[in-house]
Amino acid sequence: MEKHKIFAMSFSNVYPLYIAKAEKKGRTKAEVDEIIGWLFGYSQEELDRHIEAETDFEKFILGSPAPNPSRTLIKGVVCGVRVEEIEDPLMREIRYLDKMIDELARGKAMEKILRK
Repeated sequence: MEKHKIFAMSFSNVYPLYIAKAEKKGRTKAEVDEIIGWLFGYSQEELDRHIEAETDFEKFILGSPAPNPSRTLIKGVVCGVRVEEIEDPLMREIRYLDKMIDELARGKAMEKILRK
């Protein structure tokens, strides 16, 4: 089976879109970074290195230092697909991030976004 094109896309190309979506709704880059840190376990320095290195999504996710075990609590629909029903584990991780950014942009409290 052919890999989805987003896997080869540079995370640094999509990252500004996440920030723009959040900022358009009055949220911050820091909150986007906090979500990424919570979900994948990246420190701010590690995240910055991946952005600078233009790491592709596949390497960014597969190289996650500490994927949060609570990420499986993320439920709902992204792009018309239920996140919890996505079979491809890599795509599911990308959609977890998309779902969390959507929640941020909709004004949900960080405590709820981070499943605390």
